[in-house]
Amino acid sequence: MSNIDAKYEALFTPWKIGNVEIKNRIVLCPMGGTSLFGWMEHTGNHFDKEAAKFFIEKAKNNVGLIIPGIAPIKSTFMGQWLYQNKKMFKELKEFMAEIHKYGAKLFVQITAGMGRSWAIPTPLVMLHNMPVVRDIIKPIINIPYQSASPSELPSRWSDKVTCRPITKKEIAEIIDAFAKTAELLKWADVDGVEVHAVHEGYLLDQFTLEYTNKRTDEYGGSFENRYRFATDIVKAIKAACGKDFPVSLRYSVRSYVKDFCVGAVPGEEFTEIGRDMEESERAAKYLEEAGYDMLNADNGTYDSWYWAHPPMYMPMNCNLEDVAHIKSCVNIPVVCAGRMEPDVGAAAIAEGRIDAMGVARQFLADAEWVTKLIDNRLEDIRPCICCHNACFNMAHYKGVANAQSIHDASHIARCALNPTVMQSDKYKLEPAKKIKNVAVIGGGIGGMEAAIVLAKRGHKVTLYEKSDRLGGVFIAAAAPSFKEKDRQLIAWYEREITRHEIDVRMNTEVTDIASLGADEVIVATGAVARRVPIAGAELAVEAVDYLLGKKPVGDKVVVIGGGLTGCEIAYDLYLQGKQPTIVEMKHDLIVADKVPFPNSSYLRDFFAANKVPVYLESGVKEIGEGYVVVSAKDGSETRVDADSVILSVGYTPAPVTKKAKNVHLIGDAKAVGSLRTVIWGAWDVAMKI
Repeated sequence: MSNIDAKYEALFTPWKIGNVEIKNRIVLCPMGGTSLFGWMEHTGNHFDKEAAKFFIEKAKNNVGLIIPGIAPIKSTFMGQWLYQNKKMFKELKEFMAEIHKYGAKLFVQITAGMGRSWAIPTPLVMLHNMPVVRDIIKPIINIPYQSASPSELPSRWSDKVTCRPITKKEIAEIIDAFAKTAELLKWADVDGVEVHAVHEGYLLDQFTLEYTNKRTDEYGGSFENRYRFATDIVKAIKAACGKDFPVSLRYSVRSYVKDFCVGAVPGEEFTEIGRDMEESERAAKYLEEAGYDMLNADNGTYDSWYWAHPPMYMPMNCNLEDVAHIKSCVNIPVVCAGRMEPDVGAAAIAEGRIDAMGVARQFLADAEWVTKLIDNRLEDIRPCICCHNACFNMAHYKGVANAQSIHDASHIARCALNPTVMQSDKYKLEPAKKIKNVAVIGGGIGGMEAAIVLAKRGHKVTLYEKSDRLGGVFIAAAAPSFKEKDRQLIAWYEREITRHEIDVRMNTEVTDIASLGADEVIVATGAVARRVPIAGAELAVEAVDYLLGKKPVGDKVVVIGGGLTGCEIAYDLYLQGKQPTIVEMKHDLIVADKVPFPNSSYLRDFFAANKVPVYLESGVKEIGEGYVVVSAKDGSETRVDADSVILSVGYTPAPVTKKAKNVHLIGDAKAVGSLRTVIWGAWDVAMKI
């Protein structure tokens, strides 16, 4: 570790959870979809070889403590208790021997359930509300059980679903299952367990919070009763496994909730209806006294989801101050997660404010990031951009529960930037059987990704870019102040391109592909902004021109289009001290099946909290000098003062040529999408050439 920068040294000191010593202070935090016992891609429980492969790679790359994603104590499909599959634990024991070879430690996280936070897919809402069908499919998927909550509660996802109260018999079964499962995990040489969770508004957290727990039995009412479920579990595990077997608790310090389905954004003054800091101080001590050996901590619930799954709009290290405060209240180790930066994490550890730094999705973007940190190769780390496009892509908007496809629901914890994650059989680099000359037209993200994959496979690649800079439209997307990770990603690509034998030709516009003399041509020329027939449209500024700083705007700005780009522009304007107004034709902001809920809910909550005017189900009838006429669905019209107007109404593909036998369209040139569709699509083509 001789190369390591002194400011990171505190990250690479040993520490203990109970009697278990961890070699460094970097914790791979749990992510749904990375369970060693499968997620939802198979019926029932099984030892998941793809997840095992994922964690071995991380152990080889110097992580200290690994915590795989949640394993439901009772499987989502077929309702099998974890402890019933003894074969799975035998396979786990063999796997643990390999993990330990690399000096890593591993805790398995097991969950009591999700309660009202269960992200019920939209198709299941209809089935849930058809009693006969609901009963028929119960052996396969028991919807009332999956969403059972402390009390009768509204689902976080659908206003058409009411969650039933969980019974005392079911609580007792869950507590017993935790103890039986922990015994098997200990037998399999797992280093400890993590109880999921008094955290993020999942089932155990719902029991602790007054706004979700209206029970009148011993699991409701008083502080002690509300925390009883969580304390009963750790006591049962300790009774079964002994006091020296470590038990961690995933813990949310503060809830940041104003009402059902309404979170509080950073800096907002609000009345907390969840767990405030005063109760959290008491709760942390109480949970320690009950037997928990560590708090794996951040903030938030599903009603304020952006605290636990921070998008790029949230501040870096957003949970550190709250978690550091809780560390001062207990004597057990405390881990902090949430957009943690290694230098900030290291400083907090050195000062004794936290014990370890929790990191999750950065491990998806770059499996080797810890090794690169040790080797002082920070510029080689592919950054996580907090997009959630593949790792946690539940999508929700007014009238739609969870628009995520069933395939995506069963395959989360993938990575938009790195298709090989948890998909090693599908996305892999194999040497080309026949070396070809391949022309890639367009130096945006898709073109660069295709060129890199092709070069790694041995092809001779020429990359043509009509401008003087690589990055394409992503340069504009990365322009706002809160997109620092996007800008790092462009820099990473620019550097990565130079590491391979790729002939890059800048300031070269291709109009005749036949003149290139290539065996294969990949077209990655992106998309162009859509135009709208509005009187005075010539007075408006295109979104890309605004983002690139080509056309300045005044203080009062109307943004036409409340999709993701329009909302990000409005957010950017607000941060600059300007006064944005959003006009959107649809019934909600960001009505999109592909925009993950942590990201979209932050923007909606931010605009509501800061009273940014939003006109839904409305269009713009006229743009004039200093004003815009907004026309509502009911025919009424409103004149809105506007120094400037920005158009953000979508894009249409702009390929330089049509698809042909040796011509392949990728990215937005094929169909407008996200970085995930751009990058995965580049691999889909580049793997086959």
